[in-house]
Amino acid sequence: MASLKELKGRINSVKSTQKITKAKQMVAAAKLRRAQANAEAARPYAARLATVMGSLAGKVTVSESSPKLLAGTGKDQVHLLVVANSDKGLCGAFNSNIVKAAKLRALELKAEGKTVLFYLVGRKGRAMIRREFPNDVIAMFDTTDVREPGYAEADRIAAELVALYDAGKFDIAHLFYSKFRSALAQEPTEQQIIPVPAPTAASTGGAVDYEPEEEAILAALLPRYLKTQLFGALLENMASEQGASMTAMDNATRNAGDLINKLTIQYNRSRQAAITTELIEIIAGAEAL
Repeated sequence: MASLKELKGRINSVKSTQKITKAKQMVAAAKLRRAQANAEAARPYAARLATVMGSLAGKVTVSESSPKLLAGTGKDQVHLLVVANSDKGLCGAFNSNIVKAAKLRALELKAEGKTVLFYLVGRKGRAMIRREFPNDVIAMFDTTDVREPGYAEADRIAAELVALYDAGKFDIAHLFYSKFRSALAQEPTEQQIIPVPAPTAASTGGAVDYEPEEEAILAALLPRYLKTQLFGALLENMASEQGASMTAMDNATRNAGDLINKLTIQYNRSRQAAITTELIEIIAGAEAL
């Protein structure tokens, strides 16, 4: 049984931890408001650009002369999984859920006889993926020196992906990130980004005449579209990370409070038992006299 001094030390230690988790929760809540606003503000632009892309692509007959980002390589053997994680922990299962979705997709593709490669964004997912796929990581994008990854980082990631694509390193690229739903719900999401998926009938829009020709516009818009998708994923990740962090720290703060209550009860009982024992010894000694 722990002594009174040990119990007191544990209570003080848990109280110190509770202060840290409470502070982290408040910081995450403040950051979440801004990150959520940024993610939600980017969605209409991305949706409208996707509609325009669908309208343009619907008017173009895909051929060898079409932009490579639209036409593809003509093969689907090598798949690149772009996995976007954060650089910080203390955010619950945020990073592990994204990695889990990517690993499941990788195993499915490998079961089909496909070659799977990884392009890792952020630090937290590296160890989990490299442990299971040690020879399949071809590139990593470091964001440890960036306070909040934004469009500049999306631009650089897009440039590296296009360079790998032009060099024939892969045929299809899939992006994995966490879509923000609420502070309590973040949804791991997979999206094909290279080549740009063929538009659905609902996304082609009405009859619109374009000047210059559709292929010329597509050639200019496709790189921008890729950057926009990556930028949106980074914003969604940022909001999801802060939501997950706020929820995790709130749970940790509540758990710390419960543990403090249990330890305090145990401390009071031990202290009462010690006092009772001392009183019994005093009374016994007085009676002996």
